[in-house]
Formats: sequence, C-alpha cells, structure tokens
Amino acid sequence: MFLTGLLLLVLLGVALSAPAIAATAPAATPVAGASPLFAGRSWSVKSGPGPLGPGPNLFSNSPQNVWVDAMGQLHLAITNRDGQWQAAEVILNESLGYGTYSFTVSSPIGDLDPNVVLGLFTWSDDPAYHHREIDVEFARWGFAGGPTNAQYVVPSNALAGSLQRFAQPPSAPSLHTFTWARRDVTFSSRAAANQSIAGWRYTGSGVPRPGGERTHINLWLDRGRAPVSGSAVEVVLSNFSFGR
Repeated sequence: MFLTGLLLLVLLGVALSAPAIAATAPAATPVAGASPLFAGRSWSVKSGPGPLGPGPNLFSNSPQNVWVDAMGQLHLAITNRDGQWQAAEVILNESLGYGTYSFTVSSPIGDLDPNVVLGLFTWSDDPAYHHREIDVEFARWGFAGGPTNAQYVVPSNALAGSLQRFAQPPSAPSLHTFTWARRDVTFSSRAAANQSIAGWRYTGSGVPRPGGERTHINLWLDRGRAPVSGSAVEVVLSNFSFGR
C-alpha cells in the first residue's frame, strides 16, 4: 500500500522527489469486475480505465491477471500487454473486523522482483484510523541487495515502532497471519513443517478500530516501475481463512 511503502522509504532515509509522491495515490474503490470464489468467499477484482493506487498501477480484471484454478487456488499476475504493465488485486466482499487473518501462499515469494510488491492486508477508503490498514507485504522497494524483503506494518502517526522488516526465504509454501485485537496486532509467518520465519506484536497507539474495512490481496509495481527482469510475475495463494 502507499502508506506503508512511503513509511519504509522514510525510515530508510530515502529522499522522494515531489513528482514521485504526487503520482502515487492510495487504494481506490474497485471498478466493477468479476467476482471469483476463493477459499469459500466472494471477492471483487479491482480494475479501472487508468492508473490507480497503489503504485500507481493499471489494475486489470482480465483472466490473464486474476483467476482461480481447478484446485481452488487464486492466481495473481503482473503482465505486459500492448506495452503496458497490468497489476492485480482482489477485495473481499465483506468486512470481518477483529480476528485472525491467515493467508497461505503456495508459490515462492522470497525472490520477487525488486520492483514487485505482494500485499496481504486490510483497508478502508475511509481515512479514519489510517484507513484501518494492517499489512503483511513482500517487497524490496527497488533495493535489490537489501537484507530484508518483507514487512509487517500498522500505520500510525509515530513512524518509529510501526513497521517490522524481516527476511522471507525462497521456500514455499508459507503461511502468514495477523491477529487483530482491540489493543494489539500480532503477526506470524511460517514455512512448511510449521517452521517459524518471523513474528511481531504491535502494541502502539495506531491499532485501528473495525469499521467497513475489507481484506485485500494484491500484486503490483512499486511506483509503477516495470519489473527489473522485464518479465511477467505470478503469485499463487492456496487459501485464506478468518477466525475469532
């Protein structure tokens, strides 16, 4: 998301030019798209006639960018068609509130292209409580040689302590969860055989209150920049679950 990407760049001391900031917008309300059934739930597919946040990116509801296979797995892809890069995002058609959100990613995500971002998060278009954004993100934000490639984020006014970077290994599958409670948010990432990758508990003042937020899963290009590899990118999720 825009808030978390900008937050990381500020924490790293990276100077952003005014044009770069102005060109980036927060997530927009999705334009009508297909409604795939994934993990027993209905999702909308984000699309629009022009660039949308985060990024900005062109989001497509084409089956080349978003589809569910015969095994029920959700595929998100970044593709290049007619010289334009197309990103992918799905949005759950219900608000869940407090509880544990779990995402099972069946493809390797530890070696994503430096300009590619995979987001697993909650978001509301209402700016209250920093858009009720809680994130697990896999991104290098353009820094190919950095020691970390993922982060947990709970945006807040106080930059310090609202973001935790970690290293996601290239192995797959992996399970990523966050438990959203009234006073804290607890994150956990695990590899196959229940091996711990990372974890973090946020107890700061930025814990949002529920209110119309939706679960999002997206695959997009940081600041709209093409993949360094020049190749299409695909990520596969085998499950999403929620419990209280």
